[in-house]
Amino acid sequence: MTEKPAIAGGTPVRDTKIFYTRHCLDEADCQAVMDVLKGRDITCGPKIGELEQRLCEITGAKYAVAVSNGTAALHIACLAAGIGEGDEVITTPITFAASANCALYCGGKPVFADINEKTYNIDPESVRARVTPRTKAVVAVDYTGQSAQLDELLAICREHQLLLITDGAHSIGTRYKGQPTGSIADMTTFSFHPAKTVTAGEGGAVTTNDRALYEKLVLFRTHGITKDPERMLKEIDGPWYYEQQELGFNYRMTDIQAGLLLSQLDKLEIFRARRKEIVARYDEAFRKIPQVIVQEEIPESDTTRHLYILRINPERLTIDRKQFFEALGAENICCNVHYIPVYYFPWYQRLGYEKGLCPKAEKLYEEILSLPLYYSMSDRDVEDVITAVERIAAYYVK
Repeated sequence: MTEKPAIAGGTPVRDTKIFYTRHCLDEADCQAVMDVLKGRDITCGPKIGELEQRLCEITGAKYAVAVSNGTAALHIACLAAGIGEGDEVITTPITFAASANCALYCGGKPVFADINEKTYNIDPESVRARVTPRTKAVVAVDYTGQSAQLDELLAICREHQLLLITDGAHSIGTRYKGQPTGSIADMTTFSFHPAKTVTAGEGGAVTTNDRALYEKLVLFRTHGITKDPERMLKEIDGPWYYEQQELGFNYRMTDIQAGLLLSQLDKLEIFRARRKEIVARYDEAFRKIPQVIVQEEIPESDTTRHLYILRINPERLTIDRKQFFEALGAENICCNVHYIPVYYFPWYQRLGYEKGLCPKAEKLYEEILSLPLYYSMSDRDVEDVITAVERIAAYYVK
């Protein structure tokens, strides 16, 4: 007889909760922060340049600009791309709202393309179908950490003279055809929120190989102000002189954050390896359960997974996603859902967006949840998650 899941009156798989994500900080991270605090500069200091150089080394990009968070990174990327009033930016609805909001910040209009129903990333053919004379850029999200189909997207962008911005908030450490994410699109943005593979507490960055874009990014990060004599438009009054040349923002990262992130980046490869181990074990187990569906990956992407998405199979279950989510919670497996389609939100509804724009994305939302995935998960933690899914799937089989 199939053991009852806790929600049906059984005993929970675990006595304590396991959460869907957890940052991992060690003594080296703490020491890195203390070293900055004890030094001369806690912001606008040398750690920012050191971090930007490290990000270039990791991503293979020529230039990196560190900023206060991933949303700031997307905003200045759109500003550098020249997004303005009435310009259209194509993106996916299966993402955090910032991937679309960044167009609105600049006076542009987000246009939502549908997803590939197997990989859950933006579908290049859906992007192509949404290009209009007003389209200026594409923001492709490396959803869960898997690289978007960059060759196809770049071909579309080059054909229509568009800029490709990759939202790599999930994909630090991922490689596309052996090349690190961050060096392929015109610009790539990153987030270093605590839920991500490496963290600065908050923080973000933009990478690019284009010198002109880089110079714009640096301006927009710091109020539109430059102190570089070679960039001055007027005669220099003295060594104190600086110029505001654009309407920029205070999107600077502190040296405290940069110090922490530099220490975290020292561990990127071990974080990457452990996440891949956990994903491989999950995939092995869940592919044997017909009541759930495993996210597929394109062969070009060597993925460092930020999220593990499990999709329920409604044709094989007597419960829906919400009930499956609650059943896992009763087993002390705390999950999340990534993401609500962006245009479902009241703000977007007020702008005139309606349900039905992206049918595959909308169906996906009804069937997914995010399972626990982070570096410090023990093998026992992983097996407990698997046992809980197996128990629920077997008990509520149709």
